[in-house]
Amino acid sequence: MNHPKFMTIFQYEHADAVADAVVTAVVNAATDAITQRGVFHLALAGGTTPKACYQRLRSTNIPWKHVHIWFGDERCLASGDLERNDVMADQTLLNHVPIPSHQIHRIQAEQGAEQAAKQYETCLATIPCLDVVLLGMGEDGHTASLFPHHPALQDERLVIPVFHAPKAPSSRVSLGYHALRAARQRIIIVTGEGKRDAYERVCRGEKLPVRLKHSLWFSSLTVNDHNH
Repeated sequence: MNHPKFMTIFQYEHADAVADAVVTAVVNAATDAITQRGVFHLALAGGTTPKACYQRLRSTNIPWKHVHIWFGDERCLASGDLERNDVMADQTLLNHVPIPSHQIHRIQAEQGAEQAAKQYETCLATIPCLDVVLLGMGEDGHTASLFPHHPALQDERLVIPVFHAPKAPSSRVSLGYHALRAARQRIIIVTGEGKRDAYERVCRGEKLPVRLKHSLWFSSLTVNDHNH
């Protein structure tokens, strides 16, 4: 299958190899950013797929005092709720590396989607752009909290409130396309058989939310030509 020109795909045998490769890409990007600009702005993905990457990042030689952490999206739940993306990031990565706490930019989603999105946009607008955005993909082709056929897809803001999401919790805050496209690098991590259908659809050029131009895809899935 000829993949669309907007996708650069790195394919691996299994999920562990994907995690290793993503970590190498992040370390390289961090080294370049810190060498050139003295700072590395990294946006983390939620969900289960990135956990293996975060656990591996703990043992890299990234100079964490030069790193600022952002979040691709957050669920509108109480601070500290185990279903929140920042709690997962704390448990797998942030509690284990010496990042100054004021350089971890959390989405205050417990305040409600609208207010949290405004606050986060104000914060994000203080930097030129994100260096790397890590993204996962849901089985429906969503990424961050940008879901198929959802009105939030039309929102032009850097950070957007998401209501009536098809997955619980229904209220969320997400980086919008404007922020995602402005990032220097978008890394999309795809593992797990449940993602195959959406992955094949994107590879065929279907406009699912995860379809972002000039993205790097790290995948353990192959696409079967004979199905189409």
